[in-house]
Amino acid sequence: MKGVHFLLTLAVLSLATSIASAYDPSPLQDFCVAVDDPNKALFVNGKFCKDPKLAKAEDFFTSGLNIAGDTNNKVGSNVTTVNVDKIPGLNTLGISLVRIDYAPYGQNPPHIHPRGTEILVVVEGTLYVGFVTSNQKDGKNRLFTKVLNKGDVFVFPIGLIHFQFNSGYTPAVAFAALSSQNAGVITIANAVFGSDPLINPDVLTRSFQVDKNIIDYLQKQFWYDNN
Repeated sequence: MKGVHFLLTLAVLSLATSIASAYDPSPLQDFCVAVDDPNKALFVNGKFCKDPKLAKAEDFFTSGLNIAGDTNNKVGSNVTTVNVDKIPGLNTLGISLVRIDYAPYGQNPPHIHPRGTEILVVVEGTLYVGFVTSNQKDGKNRLFTKVLNKGDVFVFPIGLIHFQFNSGYTPAVAFAALSSQNAGVITIANAVFGSDPLINPDVLTRSFQVDKNIIDYLQKQFWYDNN
C-alpha cells in the first residue's frame, strides 16, 4: 500500500513539475505576427536551420574583433556585434558577443537589451558603468555604478537601462557577452526622440515635464546609432 501511495505522490509531483516548468519561450525578435501561409512564414527566431549534414566549420566562425571600431561620431563609441547574423551556427544557442570601442570621454549611451543579460570585461582603459533598476515600491529607481579598470567585470541584468562612459584621457576597449543570439538594443534617447514617426510632442512634454520647445528641439536632432 505504501508503494502505491509513493507512486501516486511521485506521479502528482511529476505532473506539477511539468506544469510549473511549462512556459512560452522568450522571443528573439520584437514581435512575431501570425500568418496562415507557410510560404510567408519564418521561425520565431527568424532563422531556418541548415541540414546538419551540410554544416561546415565556417558556420561557427567569424573574424575581425581585433580591429578597432570607428569612434569618430557624436557619442564617441562603436559597437561591433557578433550575433547569429555573423555566425549562423549561433542559431538557437542563446549567446552572442560584442566589442565596444570608446574614444576618450566617449560613451555607450543609456540603452537596454530586451532579450539578454550582458556581462562586460574591460581590456583597455577605464570605464564608469552603471544600470538603473525597474520602478520600486518607494517610487524610486536605484542606480548601481562602478568604475572599471583593465580586467574588471560587470553585469547588466536583462531589460534594465545601462551605460558605459570612458572617463579617461585614452581610448578604452571592452568585450561583452549577451545571453541571447539576438539580444536587441534600444537606445533610450534615440527611441524616445528619434522614432519614426515621431512621438506626439505633447506626450513627451507632459512625460518629461518640460517646455514643449525643448521637446521640439530634441526631436529635430540627429540621433546617432553606434551599433
